[in-house]
Amino acid sequence: MPHSPSKPKNSAAFYDVDGTLIKINIVHTYAFYAARQPGLLESAKQTIVTAASLPLFWAADKLSRKLFNEIFYRSYKDASEDRLVVLAEELFEDVIQPNIYPRAKDLIAESRAAGCRQVLISGALDFTMKPLARYLGVDDLIANRLEFDRGYATGHLHKPFVAGATKADIMRAFAAEHDIDLAKSWAYSDSFSDYPMLAVVGHPTAVHPDFRLRRTARSYDWPILDLDEPDGPRRPPTRTPHGSARFARK
Repeated sequence: MPHSPSKPKNSAAFYDVDGTLIKINIVHTYAFYAARQPGLLESAKQTIVTAASLPLFWAADKLSRKLFNEIFYRSYKDASEDRLVVLAEELFEDVIQPNIYPRAKDLIAESRAAGCRQVLISGALDFTMKPLARYLGVDDLIANRLEFDRGYATGHLHKPFVAGATKADIMRAFAAEHDIDLAKSWAYSDSFSDYPMLAVVGHPTAVHPDFRLRRTARSYDWPILDLDEPDGPRRPPTRTPHGSARFARK
């Protein structure tokens, strides 16, 4: 197999998390917290009728990831910051770690070994992502941050929201701050909603893509990776990140 090119030292690899590196999403995270904090379930009821919550979350997510975040995170109102942070380690062990895609850690390890800065950029809450970031050995974590007042969540997020097109703006600012050349950098996502994040780098990569992203990736000849089936079909590593040819498939 041809050796894929090493990544330049001033490059970064930006990874979406939900659906890309792990099999679950922030709704699963909320369900974990709600089961352990009765107040969260009551908060959800105050935001929307519980029986209609998932359809509303789904509709908001399809319409706008930013709108989804604004609606979804209202359900955390009045949650204790200390309790949320303490439960984050349990959340990782019981829910997140068992659902990490089998080859996710290998992909990151190979990219890091090639000298590329590793960055998670997620619409999830920062304290829920910190154990995962530590486990994967990434350099930086960019995630949403709940606003707290006197130790309790207000139900609002600090700006900027980490979602959709905003991810691209955040990546540009990060690159400027850390002397990263985005044209020499990589980005990975499973969702077409992250098209701006993928388009802002020189090496966009679709991972377990949804229908629209798969169609886009094929149109532009972007690599398509499968981190769940390590022995799946392979394709030539044209414009493919260092080491990831092992996971590529159409």
